[in-house]
Formats: sequence, C-alpha cells, structure tokens
Amino acid sequence: MPHSLGWYHTCTPTGFVLHLSATPDHLRATRALIGKTLADAGVAEGQAHAVQLVMSELYGNAVRACGGFVPLVAEVAVEPPQGCGGGAERGVRVRLHDPYQAAMPVLSGVRLDDPEAESGRGLPLIDLLAPGWRVAGTPVGKQVRCRIPAEKESGL
Repeated sequence: MPHSLGWYHTCTPTGFVLHLSATPDHLRATRALIGKTLADAGVAEGQAHAVQLVMSELYGNAVRACGGFVPLVAEVAVEPPQGCGGGAERGVRVRLHDPYQAAMPVLSGVRLDDPEAESGRGLPLIDLLAPGWRVAGTPVGKQVRCRIPAEKESGL
C-alpha cells in the first residue's frame, strides 16, 4: 500500500515501522505487509501467521481502548541469525504503540478452551504465541512489546 492519509510505511533493515490510523482496511493491509515482509525474510509460514494473529489482537485491543481511527505505530522486526552457523530459526519482534496509557491490557482469566466465554481470549492467545509479552508506558501513550519465537523454538 503506498503512502496515503493515515498510512506511512518505512522499511527497516529487519522489517518495517508503520504509522497508521486504525481502520479495517489498514488492518488488512498491515496483515498483508507482515506476510510479505516475513516471506521475503525467509520466516516460516506458521510463524508468520502467528505474527499476523498477534498484531491483529493488539490492533483490536487498541481500537477497543481508544476507538476507531486511533493513530498507531506498528513495528515488526526479524531477529538476526544467531550463532556461528547463522541458523534459520529466528524470532520476530512485534510492537504496537497507541496513545492511551491509562488502558493497560490485563489478562482476563478466561481460558482459551472455555466454551461459555464470549470474549477475553485475545490476551491469553498472545500469551500463548508470544510468552513474556509486556507493556511499557511512554511519554505519549503505551507500547505493547512481543516476541514470537521461531517455529522450532516454540513448537508451532
């Protein structure tokens, strides 16, 4: 997607930084950008899908907390190869920044397999796919930071 109102994408050596306003079209375009960026970097398809899902959940949480058209900054970065052999198993770092520091995400206690729950599975899903995710307040809001491990590392 070329630069347009509410969408400014910058490539980085390991991924991208994207300034966007939260709309359904921008979420679809963000997922497509993640897919292309990670495929070009040689990231396994299952891990790329996990990254797309995590970003979608974070994006949805930001919209629920802040409302539609909220300005967001999304970052995706493939970790450099590790070790002497430069193994192909690399994690992917995901960050999403929104302007509302007061609404910090909290795990709801809903189990992923709870057939009665109508909502509340998003953060447990992120916890499963990106263990150790965290939230940091910033001078202009908050940033959720995640690392999606390589398929071999995570058993995906």
